[in-house]
Amino acid sequence: MSSKASRSPRASCHALRVRLPHLPADAEPAFRAAATAWWPARPPRLWLDPVPAPAGSPAADRRLHAELHRPIEPGGPVLRAVCLVYADGSADLVLVARRQALDLTSLRLIADVVTGTRAAADISPPAPSVDPDWDDGETAWATSDPRAGDRSGQVDVVLGAAGSGTVPALVVAAGLVLSRYTGRTTQEILLCAPEPDRPAAVLGAFDRFSVPSLDFSGESTLGELADPAPAARPAGQAVAIVANGQTADGYVACQAPLCPLTLVPRTTTGQLTVTVHHRLTDVDDASAARFATHLARVYAQVLASAPERDPRDLDLVDDAEAAALAALGRPSREPGREPERIERVFARRVAERPDATAVSCEAESLTYEQLDDRSTRLAASLVEHGVRPGDRVGVCLDRGLDLVATLLAVLKADAVYVPMDPAHPRDRLACTVADADLRLVVAATAELPASDVEWVSPAALSLGTGELPVPARSADDAAYVIYTSGSTGRPKGVVVPHRNVPALLAATTGDFGLGPDDVWTLFHSSAFDFSVWEIWGALLTGGHLVVVPYWVSRSPAEFRALLASRRVTVLSQTPSAFAQLMAADRAPLTPLPLRLVVFGGEALDPAPLRGWFDRYPESRCRLVNMFGITETTVHVTAQTITRREALSGSRSVGPALPGWHLYVLDERGRHLPVGAPGEIHVGGAGVAIGYLGRPALTAERFLPDPITGGRMYRSGDRGRLLPDGRLEHLGRLDDQVKIRGFRIEPGEVRGVLRQCPGVHDAAVVVGGRDTGDNAALRLDAYVVTDSTTTTAIRRWAAKLLPEHMLPATITVLPQLPLTPNGKFDTAAVPEPEFTHNSTSERPDSADDVDPAMLKIWAEVLGKPVEPDDDFFSLGGNSLYAVRLDAAMQQQGLPALPLRELYLNPTIRKLTNALKPNGGH
Repeated sequence: MSSKASRSPRASCHALRVRLPHLPADAEPAFRAAATAWWPARPPRLWLDPVPAPAGSPAADRRLHAELHRPIEPGGPVLRAVCLVYADGSADLVLVARRQALDLTSLRLIADVVTGTRAAADISPPAPSVDPDWDDGETAWATSDPRAGDRSGQVDVVLGAAGSGTVPALVVAAGLVLSRYTGRTTQEILLCAPEPDRPAAVLGAFDRFSVPSLDFSGESTLGELADPAPAARPAGQAVAIVANGQTADGYVACQAPLCPLTLVPRTTTGQLTVTVHHRLTDVDDASAARFATHLARVYAQVLASAPERDPRDLDLVDDAEAAALAALGRPSREPGREPERIERVFARRVAERPDATAVSCEAESLTYEQLDDRSTRLAASLVEHGVRPGDRVGVCLDRGLDLVATLLAVLKADAVYVPMDPAHPRDRLACTVADADLRLVVAATAELPASDVEWVSPAALSLGTGELPVPARSADDAAYVIYTSGSTGRPKGVVVPHRNVPALLAATTGDFGLGPDDVWTLFHSSAFDFSVWEIWGALLTGGHLVVVPYWVSRSPAEFRALLASRRVTVLSQTPSAFAQLMAADRAPLTPLPLRLVVFGGEALDPAPLRGWFDRYPESRCRLVNMFGITETTVHVTAQTITRREALSGSRSVGPALPGWHLYVLDERGRHLPVGAPGEIHVGGAGVAIGYLGRPALTAERFLPDPITGGRMYRSGDRGRLLPDGRLEHLGRLDDQVKIRGFRIEPGEVRGVLRQCPGVHDAAVVVGGRDTGDNAALRLDAYVVTDSTTTTAIRRWAAKLLPEHMLPATITVLPQLPLTPNGKFDTAAVPEPEFTHNSTSERPDSADDVDPAMLKIWAEVLGKPVEPDDDFFSLGGNSLYAVRLDAAMQQQGLPALPLRELYLNPTIRKLTNALKPNGGH
């Protein structure tokens, strides 16, 4: 909803309609005489307009509507008077005036003269100060809105018995409804009310406009809100209340909307009725009707409440609407399958396709039967090493066949796998080992942290020949634990049961057409929950899983070549990674065989996908945007992205998957109406067991589902339900961010920095948001230290944080800036300082460095670069690295293997490495 008042010609006018059984014989002469007396310089006239249709007929109603809503253009007369005379002899008098010249009471007085109920001599002419040619455009409340057209609608709602506190209660009720609709606690209402001591029989504009500001944060009671302070700086309003709509019998006021919603209260037979006028450019009919319903509900509570009551206690949604909203967030189709364990579903695929390729990596591959045999032997060996049902087993392996076989083996041993990325710092791996209380860690490298836990290689485990016990645990028991960033500085392990993974595949297989003919990629780290979808999506549907080596995943050109050579059909990508793949997938290259691309991990902007549809029509390759959370088993919703979606820039992430439930709730756990933003809660088949060893946090985030009696997860994500059940994702309620698909809690990074010796305080913010470029997103750290260098702080952080969580910049401050409330003031921090190597460490000569290389680095990174500056210390990342490679090739320089950049991150080192036989 737009939050602007309108200053269009129509919005500056209002009208009065008077129903007449017949046209009085002296109506036109009486009006002419009165108008000449009131406006001698330019008297308006009364136009008699025959309508060749009876009153109340469709043709007559269309003519009446057009006349009531036809504005007086700037420079026109102060008043337009038209009498529509119908074929049955009855008539409608229509008076239209500009609000700044004549108020509604003036229109009633003029109508009295035309109908003969009042003499013109009894009415005083307009005061000289009223300017009939007003069009200065400087009224504070009338903000220009170029989108405002002449189309509007209206809906009437009876609020109940009228009383002396009608207008104040209506202001509070409207403000509260608007606050819940927008999620903003402070609301402004444009209020138009007649001057209390208005002269009874004088023409003119005596309405007074004000903009009260209402605070629904809990600081003000209902009684205090009834007398609100004016807005200090009115900034445009979404709701106006025109409190001068009282009319006599047969007199009907017509108000063009001043704002997207304009409320006109009137009293009829002791009942307060409000007409909700709405601009159709901003508010559709269904939304206006919902607003009217909620307004009536809240208004009744305002009147019935004690003045000291907290306005947050008032309910916007009743039980019936809450039930309807709960149903809206649940798909009509629910999978009817019994809960299953992962390895048992896999066993059925083995029986169906024993000789089909299950998994491959570079030159190696395993059929389903071979993978089943290898994982069984590994599982038997795990049992021989003391692994018991329910034990947690760490899996710290590079991407390859051993990784997939070991994950399956842990499940077959009736244990729980805990994936650990070998690229993570040793100290972080040690923290995972301790926090997860692992029985055993399967790892291929000797470079592992010291620990009392046994570390064993896949090669040693493959010798196992013991009998594998039949799993005694159920599908409700844990299958894996994946660690995510924690706001307290401590990563938290999410425990997911077996049943959730087959349920995810049951919810998507039919819609996506997943089956044995599909070829999938394992593109992501096994410690990232997207890998759960990739691995088990392929293996539980009989497909072929292609493991993507790490360095291939970092090079869009090499990855694109792999997709082509392996005939991959199902691809899962973060939007950031897919943007790089699109850049590498250009004509004259033959289009890829992809038929399904699943986006996840971060917010998707569909606009850049428009070019994709030129090479891959919707009928050839389906793009699906899936919102999901580790705590709800990877995916929650699915939205097919079409060319139309890409053109419109839709933020919809689609409806809930079958078996998953979506609720949008306020801070008190109450349902919010369609279109209102709140916290996304997810129930149903994907909800995890909880956080490992964190009962208090589990109780805080995993709540009882009042609809199903099960459990739901309070996500911390902000969103709103659309009328068709789709979800719009609106970001985070806290400071959690996703950078290049990785979920990061700045609080965890801040906690690590504060632990560094010599650092007294630290803060972490997300930089690069203002560029609109995902590659520019970064973590900027600000630290308070006496003597510790940023280099030392960076080394400390690198011991505890994975690469994607390391701050791109570290800036030393004498103290952290604070708001008046004592909180860290993100708006007051200086520009971050990007680290250059010290001059003393830099060789004097740059003669051996290509100037073109210096220029390219500076253009990609957006800052000056010296030959010995570290690419990553200057804010570089994997996405910038891809751009660097493309820019170098455009300038005729050698292609840049991204592995070389990671190993040689300065221009001087990289130049030497790229020379023939250089550095090797």
